[in-house]
Amino acid sequence: MSTRASAWLAWSLAGLCVAMFLASVAVYVLVRSSQEGPSTSGALSELLIFLTFLAFPIVGALIASRHPRNPVGWICLVIGLFWTLIFLGESIPGSGPYPGPYPVTMYALTQGIWIPPVGLLGIYLILLFPDGKLPSRRWRPLAWLSGTVIVLGSVSFAIDPGPWPGLGGVRNPIGLEGTPPWVSTAVIAIILLLPLCMLASALSLVMRYRRSGGEEREQIKWIAFAASVVGLLYLITMISSFAFSGPWGAAGTPLWLSLLQQASLVSFTAVPIAVGFAVLKHRLYDIDLIINRALVYGSLTATLSLIYVGGVAVREP
Repeated sequence: MSTRASAWLAWSLAGLCVAMFLASVAVYVLVRSSQEGPSTSGALSELLIFLTFLAFPIVGALIASRHPRNPVGWICLVIGLFWTLIFLGESIPGSGPYPGPYPVTMYALTQGIWIPPVGLLGIYLILLFPDGKLPSRRWRPLAWLSGTVIVLGSVSFAIDPGPWPGLGGVRNPIGLEGTPPWVSTAVIAIILLLPLCMLASALSLVMRYRRSGGEEREQIKWIAFAASVVGLLYLITMISSFAFSGPWGAAGTPLWLSLLQQASLVSFTAVPIAVGFAVLKHRLYDIDLIINRALVYGSLTATLSLIYVGGVAVREP
């Protein structure tokens, strides 16, 4: 495929992602308007928080149009496609207290749709970064194993016989009834392999960094910094959520914690942005300055937060 054709395909896929996202917003607003009246600002804000996830297809199109042979750009595009499919699927309404036959079937088909984007982001994007090639042939088994885990994990969620407690105990219409108990155990084992594959891919990036030099080392710094920010913020949010309000998104969540939860979701877009800077080599050598500033401002923010929390704790009787 020529560079021009690759650029056309890449931007067409990015445009498709934007169109599906706008469609999901439109459906979401129409449904909430019919159910709750004209006030949809709170519901709409919940969906618009995912607007930042369009960074995946946009950055992917930028990379794929300029470096079509590098799979990193296409991986970002596919991740964006899956996320927008998830948003579009969640915006489709059901009927009655729980979805009717068609939405239930769609619900079943989309139960495991989160696995491919998570696997592509946490495994293949890191494993093939920055030049689109494996660090060495020794990592081929991990690539094949990860692909198998992603496919089997997605399919296993779709054919799980149910029932679904969150949908009034409705059983999966496409589930395989009468499966032996060991199937459920195998499914759990497959899902547990996903984070292990992610850890292995992170190890490959560390080993690649130790062997690299010059521009490649600067490129790896970008994605390593972004991944560290995402992981740390997500960990802080999870701990804070269970400490102050129970499970993530529970009722009565304080405003500051809700903002922190939204910030942790938005932080995932730091990864494609960092990938874009690294692969396109735009402001490549500014990463050290960004890290230094982040450490300074992050330490200052953490100190002020501790002072605030300590002051609140002292005032409480």
